[in-house]
Amino acid sequence: MLKKTLLVEKKSSITVKHLQLQIKNDLRQASIPIEDIGFLIIDNPEVYISITALNLLIENNSAVIICGKTHLPNGLFLNLNSHHIQQELFRKQIEASVPLKKQLWQQTVKEKILNQGLLLEKITKTKNNFNFLASKVVSGDTTNMEGVAANFYWKFFFKSNFKRERFGAYPNNFLNYGYAILRAATARALSGSGLLNTLGIHHKNKYNAFALADDIMEPFRPIIDEAVYTIMQHYDEQELNTEIKSVLLQTLTRTVYFKEEKSPLMVGLQKTASSLQQCYTGKRKKIKYPQLWN
Repeated sequence: MLKKTLLVEKKSSITVKHLQLQIKNDLRQASIPIEDIGFLIIDNPEVYISITALNLLIENNSAVIICGKTHLPNGLFLNLNSHHIQQELFRKQIEASVPLKKQLWQQTVKEKILNQGLLLEKITKTKNNFNFLASKVVSGDTTNMEGVAANFYWKFFFKSNFKRERFGAYPNNFLNYGYAILRAATARALSGSGLLNTLGIHHKNKYNAFALADDIMEPFRPIIDEAVYTIMQHYDEQELNTEIKSVLLQTLTRTVYFKEEKSPLMVGLQKTASSLQQCYTGKRKKIKYPQLWN
């Protein structure tokens, strides 16, 4: 079932009654079944949420995202007991061999570059060599074809002197928000498959609690890039507002395409996470990434 994404921006109280999330503020009151909620995003420092509500959300594998003073996601609550054989899966993850992780990263980078190429062709209406770049990705991407592709990609994406930087100028703020939502959605899917987000296949920063999510989200990033590009064609606003946030949040329900079926993004992430789990347990050799465009 497709889960709901809730964005709370006004001073509100969030409690629970009869397994219904109760959201109250000066203007309205809403009641939503907790089992229907996939993501709760809190973007106001004066929101009160009860521990009972927080626990029930987490028990139902909902992701609760807290935004900071810049209105970007700053923290994430996830279920740490979401799979019946979680200890065994953690052990498989910890014991994963270096060659396996290098192969998984090779697959991931290839998919990312292919998707970047498809989106660039869609926007520029011209062919590019990203298929060739993807074919040159080796185990572990030791030749850094990801970086080579990124240089070409951002150079032509916005047809300007845009530079992709975390703290850079507009539209980096839109990209940052979209990537943070995608990261949370990926982390939720991985946690639901019994995997430990801290243990990445490539990202290894000791301060990063979501290294695995940062790995697996890479091929999905162009979905956010497309959304930001579309926003820039229709809005003159350069600061994040409720409407723009809502557009970016809608990417979670955007359709992605597998060989046999199509799924909303948040469901597709679950399929990808499940396939990664099977790679760790030896049941599969490849991560199941969807096509972002049909």
